[in-house]
Amino acid sequence: MIGTPENKRQFVLEVHRRLAEVYGSAISYFHDLDPLSELVSALLSHRTRNSQSGLAFRNLRRLFGSWEAVRDAPVAEVEAAISACTWPEQKAPRIRQVLRLVTERIGHLTLDFLERMPVPEARAWLEELPGVGPKTSAAVISFSTLRGKAMPVDSHHFRVAVRLGIIEEKLGEARAHRVLEDLLPADFSAHDVYDHHQLLMKHGQKICHWREPDCAHCVLLALCPTGQARQMRKAS
Repeated sequence: MIGTPENKRQFVLEVHRRLAEVYGSAISYFHDLDPLSELVSALLSHRTRNSQSGLAFRNLRRLFGSWEAVRDAPVAEVEAAISACTWPEQKAPRIRQVLRLVTERIGHLTLDFLERMPVPEARAWLEELPGVGPKTSAAVISFSTLRGKAMPVDSHHFRVAVRLGIIEEKLGEARAHRVLEDLLPADFSAHDVYDHHQLLMKHGQKICHWREPDCAHCVLLALCPTGQARQMRKAS
């Protein structure tokens, strides 16, 4: 593991710099959804490929036309509409439950009011909803039209951070959000934070694979104790 928190911050900044040279910076946002739609999208995406959750999301919009209609529809119809994603039998009642709770708490079905709240308060509000943890709340704040300063940590991001020695695997993905976000420079903008998430995620998808990371072609190899150890074992 890397030494002091300040050393870790400098290390993380160097990781960001090197990855930005490969994958670019000021990365375009991949969604342009209002926060409520982003929440539904995030709930569908749990342990599901993007292509499958995207199809389920489009089906909901096409078949029901509004989130109010999804909220009020028979659960079997919602489940059938999202059958492309994993565990539709669990996600359908959960989505309806969340939509109903938002309506009860606000009086109507919207999350646009989160824009007027400080990010920590907005995330806490979201995380009071069933099935919404740090990754989902950060996704709603960052990926939606709120464009707020929050960093989701997905499995790719987490894996790269562990292999680099920034965090220990036993920390777990849920707790890693706060730790990894706190290591970013205080003057990072919301888009800088989004870039950082995208850079680590892309690197996990393209190079730092779960089973067979391509360490020989990794721009972070000189910084990565895991990669260096793997290369030494291959050479011996």
